[in-house]
Amino acid sequence: MILPDLLERGLKVVFCGTAPGNISAKEQAYYAAASNKFWKIIFKAGIIPYRLQAQEFEQALRYGVGFTDLAKHESGVDKELSKEAFDRSALYEKILTYQPTVLAFTSKRAAQEFFGYKTTAQLKYGRQKDQIGLTTIFVLPSPSAAAIRWWQEEPWFKLGLYLQKEN
Repeated sequence: MILPDLLERGLKVVFCGTAPGNISAKEQAYYAAASNKFWKIIFKAGIIPYRLQAQEFEQALRYGVGFTDLAKHESGVDKELSKEAFDRSALYEKILTYQPTVLAFTSKRAAQEFFGYKTTAQLKYGRQKDQIGLTTIFVLPSPSAAAIRWWQEEPWFKLGLYLQKEN
């Protein structure tokens, strides 16, 4: 396992990426690259009240925020990951077990692999019609600098508003 899951019952949101990037794997912290927008946007969108640094990721539990990845045994950019790396059934079981309010994929690629779509074009950002038990699913633009051309803040703000209504 590259990065341990940060999960417990009663979370408002679990963020799920494809796999840790190389810097996150090296630093042993979620969304650790200096160029990654994750920590800035979850603060800006009102998901957490204090801007954490990646190395403080375990403190996110205080704010009802957890983490996992679809690929737990590989790291790197999406195009480097093997098809076998993605464990859809393990993620499904984790979400059924912990039942967070929201499962939020932090890229279309992670959602594509989870849902089994051929391309990311089949997905729209925002709330999805599918659920896992009582857990609502959101798809968000990747905060990675490698995905800058697809970056949008609006879906992140919509997630923040949804969480404020639900909690």
